[in-house]
Amino acid sequence: MADTLAGPVPEAPDSPPEFPMPREARCPFDPPPALKDLQAKTPLAKVRLWDGTEPWLVTRYADQRAILGDARVSADTDSPGYPTKASPEGGEGKLSFIMMDDPEHARLRRMVTAPFAVKKVEALRPAVQRIVDDLIDGMLSRPGPVDLVEEFALPIPSLVICELLGVPYDDHALFQENTKTMVRTTATPEQRGVATREMAGYLAGQIAKRLAEPKDDLLSSIAGRVTAGEIDHQQATEMALLLLIAGHETTANMIALGTLALLENPDQLALLRESDDPKFVAGAVEELLRYLHITHLGRRRAVTEDIEIAGQVVRAGEGVIIANEIANRDPAVFPDPDRLDLTRDARRHVAFGFGIHQCLGQPLARMELQVVYGTLYKRIPTLKPACALEDVRFKNDAFIYGVHELPVSW
Repeated sequence: MADTLAGPVPEAPDSPPEFPMPREARCPFDPPPALKDLQAKTPLAKVRLWDGTEPWLVTRYADQRAILGDARVSADTDSPGYPTKASPEGGEGKLSFIMMDDPEHARLRRMVTAPFAVKKVEALRPAVQRIVDDLIDGMLSRPGPVDLVEEFALPIPSLVICELLGVPYDDHALFQENTKTMVRTTATPEQRGVATREMAGYLAGQIAKRLAEPKDDLLSSIAGRVTAGEIDHQQATEMALLLLIAGHETTANMIALGTLALLENPDQLALLRESDDPKFVAGAVEELLRYLHITHLGRRRAVTEDIEIAGQVVRAGEGVIIANEIANRDPAVFPDPDRLDLTRDARRHVAFGFGIHQCLGQPLARMELQVVYGTLYKRIPTLKPACALEDVRFKNDAFIYGVHELPVSW
């Protein structure tokens, strides 16, 4: 599909809707119905944020891909018009290079790219398989029900990113609890500040140890950049903080939410459970990423030069919010988009973004999900929810969507 900015001229609503839009409980896997209406009728529309600002909301797939690849659109939170996520209930900080533009973005990103290369990640697959099998053994060793989040979904990416970074897994409670506070939309600025400072202080201490005694891990590589004068200690800490948070929180939520979606679609779960084809498993991961997409506050950008989006001129200094979850439900790209179909070719999804800021860790996330989805349902073929769907607590109060707990039995 061509990445063009052409499209129907949107009609400006009399009163811009509030963003984010409320999710309806009747279908917790779907984006808010209001997003679907905008995508069909007004693909570029003004919305109102908590502070009264009115950025443009972009809902169609082609428009989003074009914007994410446009150098006239800035990811820097300091750019005029950048739509802040902050609210009276929670503050916002700059997470290293993902909130910067080139050339500084590219300079910092290159420092941590190597461990996430496909070949390096594939070399980790046997270790991830052992982690998954060991955790399943632990669940099977005692009677259910068990909380799949606490006993399985969260430990897997936490163990992997701790090993990669060189962070002791014994400290996982500290960073998991603080991360929960940092991504919770209802956290106060004070609570989020305390959590961020505790995390930053912990990682600054870990980097200081690597400056004194380097090891064979990513923290030592980052510390080496400090020694070489390429970054300072604060930049190294911010980089480590980004990798630690992104490396476990998103994948953990995807494991649990994906499992629940499959349990609610038993015909699709059967296809996955019965297949021994790694390519089918890999394709199933892509479809689950498309269908669920767990970041629901949109990718935020500021326009630095006048551009045209969906037939509308967006002026320099205006903000745009890219509603990525609804792009993955665009019927122009994915027919019958609200149906989970593991046989679909979903590789064009934008769950990991597009352009220079697309997710650095996507090869690692894909591999972990392939191991999980290709193993769990074969080893526990009778896996089932231990509560009704309406009793599951969904993370409507967090920047990263998922479930708080998922009781399962077999």
